[in-house]
Amino acid sequence: MSKDYYQILGIDKSAPKDEIKKAFRTLAHKYHPDKKTGDDAKFKEINEAYSILSDDKKRQQYDTYGSTGASNGFQGGGNGAGGFGDFDFSQFTQGGQGGGFEFDFGDIFSSAFGGGRRSQPKRGRDISIDIELTFDEVVFGVERTVLLNKVSKCDNCAGSGAEKGSELQTCGTCNGRGQIREIKKTFFGQFETSSTCEICHGTGKVPKNKCHVCYGQGILKKESEIKVKIPAGIENGEMIRLSGGGEAVSGGQTGDLYIKIYVKKHPVFRKDGVNLIMDLNVKLTDALLGGEANVSTLDGNIKVKIPEGLTHGEVLRVKGKGVPFEKNRRGDILIKIHLLIPKKLSKEARKLTEQLQKEGL
Repeated sequence: MSKDYYQILGIDKSAPKDEIKKAFRTLAHKYHPDKKTGDDAKFKEINEAYSILSDDKKRQQYDTYGSTGASNGFQGGGNGAGGFGDFDFSQFTQGGQGGGFEFDFGDIFSSAFGGGRRSQPKRGRDISIDIELTFDEVVFGVERTVLLNKVSKCDNCAGSGAEKGSELQTCGTCNGRGQIREIKKTFFGQFETSSTCEICHGTGKVPKNKCHVCYGQGILKKESEIKVKIPAGIENGEMIRLSGGGEAVSGGQTGDLYIKIYVKKHPVFRKDGVNLIMDLNVKLTDALLGGEANVSTLDGNIKVKIPEGLTHGEVLRVKGKGVPFEKNRRGDILIKIHLLIPKKLSKEARKLTEQLQKEGL
C-alpha cells in the first residue's frame, strides 16, 4: 500500500524544500528513540519520508507512481515475484527520446549489474539532546560541557581494533580483497555483486592481536565529555548540529549530535533579534517635568534620562547594551514607557490637578 509521505511529515504537497526540512527536524527531534517521546518505528517512517521528498528526482517519481515508484524506480503490474508479466516497456524511453515517459533504467538495474551508484558507507546513530540556558548565557554566548553515555571509538586502539604494536594480517573472510562477492539470480539471469567485508571493513587486513579493551571492535559504549560552544544571540528552540558528536560505528562514519536550546525567561528583558526590550513605569510628574530612572541591565545598573513631555507607549533607546553580533557590535535596549496614573489624589494634589485642568493641560 502506498504511503502518504506528505501526511507523515504533516505538510502540503506544494511545500517547498525549506518547509520539508523544518517539518522533518521537528518530528525527528520529537520521535528520536533516545527521547522520552521517542518512537523507533515512527522515527524510521519520518526518515523514509524525508529521504524521498528532499530529493527532487525521487519526489517527482513519488508524486507520479507513489511510494513504491520512489523507492524502486518505477511501479508496474507484475505476474508473480520478480516478473514483469504483460508490462509494456515501449511506454518508456531512456532519456526521453521516444516521446514516452522519461525513465532512467540505470537506477533500476545498477545493483544487478554491479555498477551505477556506490553503496553508502556505514554511519553511526545521531543523538539529540536538550540544553537549558539562562537569558544572560544566550545573549553573550557560553561554552557548555555535556556528558553523554554513547558508543564511541576505543581510546586504547584509536578505533583500529588492534592491540598497540600488533601486526596486521590478511583477512581470512575476504582473503584480503576487502569485498565479499556474491552470485545473485534475477529475471535477466545470474549476476555477480560485491559488498564491503564486515570483518575487515574493506581494508583487507585484520589485527593479529585484538585490542583487549574493545575486543577488536574498535568501538565501545562509554561516557564521553563533549564541549559545545553556544553562539551569542541564539534563539529559543534553535538547533545546533555538532558533526561527529553522535555514536561511532565499526568501519564507518560517526553520527552527529543535535542540541536543542531552551532559554529561561528573564524577569525584565525579552529578546527581539539583536535588541533587548523592557518595560519602565514612569510617574506622571516625571513624564511632565523630566527626570532620571535607574535601570538594571545585563551589564550593570545605568541611569536613563527621562525627557520632558514623555507620552505613554513611547520608546527610549539605550545604544550598545543589547545582544553582541559581528565584531565588537551590539544591539540596543528598547525601553517601553508606561505612565503610572495615581488612583487616589490628596486634597492638595487634587487642587493642583484642577488648576492644570483649568489651564487646558
